Amino acid sequence: MAQTKEQTMSREEAGRMGGEATARTHDKEFYQEIGEKGGESRGRSGGDRDEDKMSREEAGRKGGRS
Repeated sequence: MAQTKEQTMSREEAGRMGGEATARTHDKEFYQEIGEKGGESRGRSGGDRDEDKMSREEAGRKGGRS
């Protein structure tokens, strides 16, 4: 879709177009490598550990109190 000065591209459309361009220029190995890097990084930082989260039951008991 051609854009004019008055038209703007949505974030969704920009992301889709960027993803498609990346997919055209990179192969399966590229995606495997960045996936491994992300997994390693997430493992080092701790990510979303369940022990750090408040349970729904506990949140309900608190009822908005700090």
